[in-house]
Amino acid sequence: MARQRRGLPVNGVLLLDKPKGLSSNHALQRVRRLFQAQKAGHTGTLDPMATGLLPICLGEATKFSSHLLEADKVYRTRVELGVMTDTGDAEGRIIAQHDVPNLTIDDVEAVLTRFRGEIDQVPPMYSALKHQGKKLYELAREGKHVERAARRVSVYDARLLSFDGTAFELEVSCSKGTYIRTLAEDIGQALGCGAHISQLRRLKTGPFLADAMWTLEALEALADQAALEAELMPVDVLVNHLPSLTVDDIAHSRLAYGQPVTLETGALGPDDVARLYYAETFIGLGVVKGAQEVAPKRLLSTVAIS
Repeated sequence: MARQRRGLPVNGVLLLDKPKGLSSNHALQRVRRLFQAQKAGHTGTLDPMATGLLPICLGEATKFSSHLLEADKVYRTRVELGVMTDTGDAEGRIIAQHDVPNLTIDDVEAVLTRFRGEIDQVPPMYSALKHQGKKLYELAREGKHVERAARRVSVYDARLLSFDGTAFELEVSCSKGTYIRTLAEDIGQALGCGAHISQLRRLKTGPFLADAMWTLEALEALADQAALEAELMPVDVLVNHLPSLTVDDIAHSRLAYGQPVTLETGALGPDDVARLYYAETFIGLGVVKGAQEVAPKRLLSTVAIS
């Protein structure tokens, strides 16, 4: 007999403004407990020192969270010049200090041009990437160093917001897998004095913007379960970038049995993925297998067999 999952079957997406000092997983668990949700997951880790946009998926939304892992992101960060730390941020141990040269805004802008576009970036030791099954930050805490291969990432823009001679603020728009700490370190190296970040805030993930975020305090102030659930975005916001198809009663029943169905797929080709709707309700994703043939790819558990 299957063990019954504890909690309520709450489904949807919440945009959390993660506070500083809290790990992404701890923030996730606080949201899950507030909503009394059976299941929860997030869509990309923020360091404990970082704040800002952390999409939380509850219930059925966790089935589609991977679609945000590939999303582009926007960050705002403060870069402190002249001091390097082992973590690349203000929470690390100082490993080097250098005099900051007499830099102008034009000097900083000239260096920033070298870090826009496609660049090669070596992931930091203090990251969640794994080496032989162990996370790099765990190895780093043991005093171990592992050679890491450079990875190609895209920095669409690195906009200078302010500069006071020893520190500057940047707004960075980038592809997945870009480490802002490493970007700051590399810029500091190019400026001849090293650097680390003292602040980091995520402002955008894929289609989601910071102006729709909720703080933990605001969530805790909501009156009851119904008030909390009323603020959730629907599950299909995670896949709104995909085309949509509508299924009828027969197709809905066949999909529930895991069988392919015949649908008018228009311009979609083999292996294209589409959102599926029945009676204007999102039921999951289908994949095109051939001309007018669609197979279920990931369906909501609420899709009933009739």
